Amino acid sequence: VQLQASGGGLVQAGGSLRLSCAASGRTFSSYAMGWFRQAPGKEREFVSSISWTGGSTYYADSVKGRFTISRDNAKNTMYLQMNSLKPEDTAVYYCATHNLPKFRGRSTTGDDYGHWGQGTLVTVSS
Repeated sequence: VQLQASGGGLVQAGGSLRLSCAASGRTFSSYAMGWFRQAPGKEREFVSSISWTGGSTYYADSVKGRFTISRDNAKNTMYLQMNSLKPEDTAVYYCATHNLPKFRGRSTTGDDYGHWGQGTLVTVSS
């Protein structure tokens, strides 16, 4: 499977961005997906995940209420709508597919995800 993340950029605090993750080479619709981020000098952290049907979504406390994850299985694409961005949201954002087909639960550990995109940089200025 190949994942291509896009949509990052420079935005002022309070602004919005929408990230996309296009998948190919696998039955996209059968796998849960997730977004992680890594800020400079920090460990990679979980941001959000979505079940294979899109019916279940999960968020880190730091982004809850500001970010919205979604997916379009017909387009093999996952999205992350990011609103009310803060400087602390600055990071490289990565998308990933879960290891288990048809997984519905909350999975925040990077080791649970087997395929990763190349990352897209989000920079939020104050």
